[in-house]
Amino acid sequence: MAHHGWGGRPPASDAEARQRIVDATARCIGRHGVRKTTLSDVAGELGVTRQTVYRHFARISDIVGEVAAQGAESFVDRLVAHLQGIGDPAEAVVEGMMFCVRTIPTEPRLSLLLQLDDSSAFGRGATTADAIAYGAQMLQRFPVDWEDAGIGADDLNGLAEMIMRLLTSLLQHPSEPPHDDAELRALLDRWLAPALRRPSVAVQGAGR
Repeated sequence: MAHHGWGGRPPASDAEARQRIVDATARCIGRHGVRKTTLSDVAGELGVTRQTVYRHFARISDIVGEVAAQGAESFVDRLVAHLQGIGDPAEAVVEGMMFCVRTIPTEPRLSLLLQLDDSSAFGRGATTADAIAYGAQMLQRFPVDWEDAGIGADDLNGLAEMIMRLLTSLLQHPSEPPHDDAELRALLDRWLAPALRRPSVAVQGAGR
């Protein structure tokens, strides 16, 4: 690995080099915006050549994706902490959706996902197998006994897909005029929450 540039402080490893590239990209995006940030900007921020950046990332979109991914890790930790004490599946999912819709646009690194093309996590990438699997893993971290609620591992994949599709729509195409918190919560309570609740004994008996 070449040690030229880097502000006179060459990285000690490839991992450190990649992280410094990611951090430099985040700074450039803060100044120029995601669509105007180029590999040349990142290289200039670090005092290295474009070729040095290319050794670690093939495209600027790959670096931006890593910037967003690192923000996502911290975000999920805070989401799970926010849900502590909510053991009901329907309540946890609705509250989690509310947290995501209101928080993601305000998170500098996470909001990048809303500005990328359709391959991003909140574009067509939201329905890839990897994105759905990640969503299911996130749901497993909720303070919910999914098995006791009658929701198995395969169900979590389906639930994760529906959540990702709904989040994509809510984030990319908000209602006009926008829903306030009470209106959005009422919408989710009416149309999403019932799918996560067991039918009552009375309803089960009536269907026989």
